[in-house]
Amino acid sequence: MAQDAAAPIAAPDVAAPIPQADVPTDAQQAGPLTIDELLRRSARTAPQIIEALARIRQAQGTALRAEGAFDTVFDVEGRSRVTGYYGGTVVDGEVNQPFTTNGGYAYGGYRVSRGDFPIYEDKAFTNELGELKIGALYSLLRDRLIDERRAQRSIAARGIDIARFEAEAAAIGVQSRAIEAYQDWVAAGLRLRAYRELLGLAQDRTGGIDRQVALGAQPRILRTENEQNLVRRRARVIESEQAFQAAAVRLSLFYRDLDGNPITPGADRLPQDAEALALLSVDPAFRLTQRPELQSLLAQIDQSVLSLALAENAMKPRFDLLGEVAKDIGDRGLGGPSRSPLETIVGFRFSVPLQNRAARGRVLEQEAKLDELAIQQQFLRDRIENEVETMRIALEGAQQLVETAQQEYELALELAQAERRRFQLGSSNFFLVNQREETATDAQIQLIAAKARIAAAQADLAAATVDLDALGLAE
Repeated sequence: MAQDAAAPIAAPDVAAPIPQADVPTDAQQAGPLTIDELLRRSARTAPQIIEALARIRQAQGTALRAEGAFDTVFDVEGRSRVTGYYGGTVVDGEVNQPFTTNGGYAYGGYRVSRGDFPIYEDKAFTNELGELKIGALYSLLRDRLIDERRAQRSIAARGIDIARFEAEAAAIGVQSRAIEAYQDWVAAGLRLRAYRELLGLAQDRTGGIDRQVALGAQPRILRTENEQNLVRRRARVIESEQAFQAAAVRLSLFYRDLDGNPITPGADRLPQDAEALALLSVDPAFRLTQRPELQSLLAQIDQSVLSLALAENAMKPRFDLLGEVAKDIGDRGLGGPSRSPLETIVGFRFSVPLQNRAARGRVLEQEAKLDELAIQQQFLRDRIENEVETMRIALEGAQQLVETAQQEYELALELAQAERRRFQLGSSNFFLVNQREETATDAQIQLIAAKARIAAAQADLAAATVDLDALGLAE
């Protein structure tokens, strides 16, 4: 029983591959997964980006619908008395074309009638070949500079811009999260690799310790202590395996095949060292107007300015001029000779609302909306500047931390190697060599974390400064 209790505890093979999920055959890639490959895939297949592109198409549809207000309209009306004293028939067709630079419109028409009409419908008579007419209505006050049709067309055009800016912001957010997921995955894999190497060192010593205990050169408690150390290091490996698998699953949200199906990368795609975290190069040049959310807000301000102009337009009186030229053609009809001469008609239409509370209310509403957007714009500018400066500071601090962590790791590694040599020569003890090894591994983990922190700061700065090249979004 004592021998069974003292038997070495089985530990996982340090050379065993890191567990990985099944990957679709057509999506398997050779070599380590790079950040460039991930960003290309994410930019092409991420559902959030595809969704944002669909919103652009929606905005384009809205703009096309607004353009429909300027469509040419052809209208025909016909009526005939089928019973009664009079038996007149008339067909009236008209084409109407709204102006794109004025609230008025131009029109042309043709009317022809047959039969007799009562005196109160005298205007229905035409000559034998009918009547041709052309005319136009032109707005001089209300609807002259802006009207509902032109305002909605311009607002819809800015809506396309807003959708594009929002799509760009969505793409930047997706790519930033993809980089973060990649960094977590690489860091988790490198931590697992470090803990497996630490476990391997303990496993390599197990045979020698067992022989020394069997020969009586070392006390039995040393083997028990080694087994305890193996259990502790094995637990770290198991925890790291779980963290690595979870990170790979999170990464699959951004790493997809060409059909959009998630791919969970395995250990064979893991980069060899932490240098993979430092491949992001951030352009230091930055202008506030590059931020899509600021551009979107400016487009919303443009829309509100148009809405305010439309509300102020409704405050004006309406004064429209009308002109029309009409000519009956063909032989004289039942209406008599009065239909034959060329007719030129001019007129006007004037109206003014006496209270106009609805228009005044819209003006106040839009003025308040503009004030709100102006405040939002100023705060957004301040927040962006603050955000970018904070990220630059974080990046500088992370770079300094890496230098310190690198020095600490190199010193700890040198001490661990020296302590192992002393232990092999019998000049050190088991406790001290374990402590040196674990300190070196902890320093290695800290170095990985520091490099990941630099990469995270670079990714945040790239997103904040709209560095499309670094985010894999450049055309």
